Amino acid sequence: MKTVNHWIGGKSVEGASGNWGPVTDPATGAVTTQVALASTEEVDSAVSAAKAAYATWGTSSLAQRTAVLFRYRALLDARRDDIAALITAEHGKVHSDALGEVARGLEIVELACGITTQLKGELSTQVSSRVDVSSIRQPLGVVAGITPFNFPAMVPMWMFPLAVACGNTFVLKPSEKDPSAANLLAELAAEAGLPDGVLNVVHGDKVAVDALLAHPDVAAVSFVGSTPIARYIHTTASANGKRVQALGGAKNHMLVLPDADLDAAADAAVSAAYGSAGERCMAISAVVAVGAIGDELVAKIRERAEKIKIGPGADPASEMGPLITKAHRDKVAGYVTGAAAQGAEVVLDGTGYTVEGHEDGHWIGLSLLDKVSTDSDAYRDEIFGPVLCVLRTETYEEGVGLINASPFGNGTAIFTRDGGAARRFQLEIEAGMVGVNVPIPVPVGYHSFGGWKDSLFGDHHIYGNDGVHFYTRGKVVTTRWPDPSDTPAGVDLGFPRNH
Repeated sequence: MKTVNHWIGGKSVEGASGNWGPVTDPATGAVTTQVALASTEEVDSAVSAAKAAYATWGTSSLAQRTAVLFRYRALLDARRDDIAALITAEHGKVHSDALGEVARGLEIVELACGITTQLKGELSTQVSSRVDVSSIRQPLGVVAGITPFNFPAMVPMWMFPLAVACGNTFVLKPSEKDPSAANLLAELAAEAGLPDGVLNVVHGDKVAVDALLAHPDVAAVSFVGSTPIARYIHTTASANGKRVQALGGAKNHMLVLPDADLDAAADAAVSAAYGSAGERCMAISAVVAVGAIGDELVAKIRERAEKIKIGPGADPASEMGPLITKAHRDKVAGYVTGAAAQGAEVVLDGTGYTVEGHEDGHWIGLSLLDKVSTDSDAYRDEIFGPVLCVLRTETYEEGVGLINASPFGNGTAIFTRDGGAARRFQLEIEAGMVGVNVPIPVPVGYHSFGGWKDSLFGDHHIYGNDGVHFYTRGKVVTTRWPDPSDTPAGVDLGFPRNH
């Protein structure tokens, strides 16, 4: 059986805790790999390696850092198929979806390659006689990232390339459910010339997470995952004096106005709700149909959903793969089987779906629930699976009020031909990312990603300018140099004069 070990100090390090976690192939249900689960001592070893590396990496030149990152980008591009294959084998998403994940991660590597412009400071001359003031940004030291199972390559690449470009060293704790991609990312970074200890990977469970949150040498923690864990990460790490960005869960809504192109809206709803089997925090999980368009919109969504081919991620014909684990599959199915009792109309029920020859895989079909109540479990909870809820409202105002009443505020979208309505929606909606006729408004790398309300804990969004600011801290330097023609004038004990 394949074994996934830690990556510490530039080399693979065998797990020493004696604890191992199973990694399954979601398409077959078979355990294919065991992953080492780190002890507190092993986490300390990774942090120590990062701290030692920071002594030189933190003072390295921008030219040295970006040279490594340019080589890293080239290696990632050359090996993108290999990275995607690992994602498919352990997460289950189809290969094309996995390739898309790698491509979005590469955007942030490319942003990091241009870090020289992002780290430029400011200078004001002659603020007083022969006095200049400058502002600079410096790295924090050792920083950590705790990443989820649904994007085992992309989300780590949203964190560590920017962190190390800014001069920090990094300890990554990826999901133990699909750990192999993280190790390959680290190995390729070493091949690109990243010094030993700058990027470390420790695998583990809550023991490893808590060790990072409490470690005195970890200056900051980045996290992406569910809202309860994001809240815990933020509370615990903040109490230990760390800077924290903790991105939580979501319930993303798509408001469809009566004037919208319903074919385009239906296409968008299907791709945004069921892509990656719904296992993404930016999935559209609730469509709000305004006015009399509800029946026609639901019919169009159903027509498209019924044509989606579900199968093993490695099969080029598959458009959607299985869910990550059997337990998660059963949890998602429970929302569908209980929907009718809570007032929903079950238009499509995918809970009985199986794939011939892969009956033990974690399969579930596409489910579509109509006329869903806002007090039902299927609406209130983040399902994280291929289940789309449709709600009905009579007016735009009612739809916006419904969306804004949600405790989540990650992303949202509006479909309309009316520019005035779209502009109003942008300003009135309470969410961090908004799409106008775009169902999944994930920003490009040079704009930051992050939500509002229970979808984000901390003050900084991830990547973009916010990411650079999160991984650096500001310093202001005030200088005064005497002119060579000056003669000593004695000591002035008065208050400094600005003129």
